Amino acid sequence: MYAGGPGSFVIVSVYRTWKTQQKRQKGEDGGSGCSGVPEYVMNAQIDIGEVRLQTERLVLRPWCENDLEDFYAYASVDGVGQMAGWKPHRDREETRKVLTRFIEGRKTFALEYRGKVIGSVGIEKYPEEQFPELAPEACRAVGFVLAREYWGMGLMPEALREVSRYLMEQVGLDALLCGHFLWNRQSFRVQEKCGFMHYAFIRVETEAGTVEDSETRILTRKRWQWVKLHDAAEKVRHARTISRYVEAGGVAAAVESASGKIYTGVCVDTSSSLGICAERNAIFSMLTQGEYEIRRVLAVMPDGKTGAPCGACRELMVQLMPDTYRKIEVMLDYDHGKIVTLGELTPEWWI
Repeated sequence: MYAGGPGSFVIVSVYRTWKTQQKRQKGEDGGSGCSGVPEYVMNAQIDIGEVRLQTERLVLRPWCENDLEDFYAYASVDGVGQMAGWKPHRDREETRKVLTRFIEGRKTFALEYRGKVIGSVGIEKYPEEQFPELAPEACRAVGFVLAREYWGMGLMPEALREVSRYLMEQVGLDALLCGHFLWNRQSFRVQEKCGFMHYAFIRVETEAGTVEDSETRILTRKRWQWVKLHDAAEKVRHARTISRYVEAGGVAAAVESASGKIYTGVCVDTSSSLGICAERNAIFSMLTQGEYEIRRVLAVMPDGKTGAPCGACRELMVQLMPDTYRKIEVMLDYDHGKIVTLGELTPEWWI
């Protein structure tokens, strides 16, 4: 099951039309070339039967028999299933069969909002034969559906982020796949907001009997670390006027320390050049908490794009880690995943 939008579609037949440029280097024996990694991990085992997740507005939990009416209420609505390649449910008996499959499969979350089930997120097997380069990775595919009346409220990105967190940090997956029909811009936006990157263009034969041009997107473990930094920075980015002389929050930054903890800061602009950049603000928060080593840095500019730290911020990082600053990773372009090291930005230190 891949995400289709506010929906999911089951892949019956997939034809690769474009292959990823990120092929894993193979050893002479055809193995992964990675010491200590099993050659075939593929679809990791999943069991969410006892799992309950919670976000600010949602509860994600296993399905139960009492969810039948809520399930049928949205699955029978015209325009919901088609977004993901399945037809509206004709009657409650059809819904009951799918509900039984959800309960017995123990891999699909019900999305509960204010006491009512309004959608689902499924953790499905990806087609291993179509993506053989992922064989050494613990990987799964996610799909989702949301009741029509709740579209546009930001609920699905909220749910998908939490499921991604659970799968990456608690289950320990290496990668997640998610897909959408090319005409389904809602699903594309959900996946983009949650950090999924382009992986392949494919053709999908759906349960409804149609063949759709689609895109498969991927979220890797390393990308997930950047997603957390980006979300943390965006959470504090809010331009505001403090006084006639002070403005703050137009730029926000997130710094990941060597321990994995994330520190945030915002820019402060003042008269007489007394202000401070967001990156240095975040670094000072890290220092206040007794940590002195930086692993990654991300800054979100007023236009919502990421950018490189200024010269003063680079200088602070170099002075803080004079022997190892070159390995600090900097996100230049979050949307396209362009990462450089501080050593590449600052190859020679003036001192």
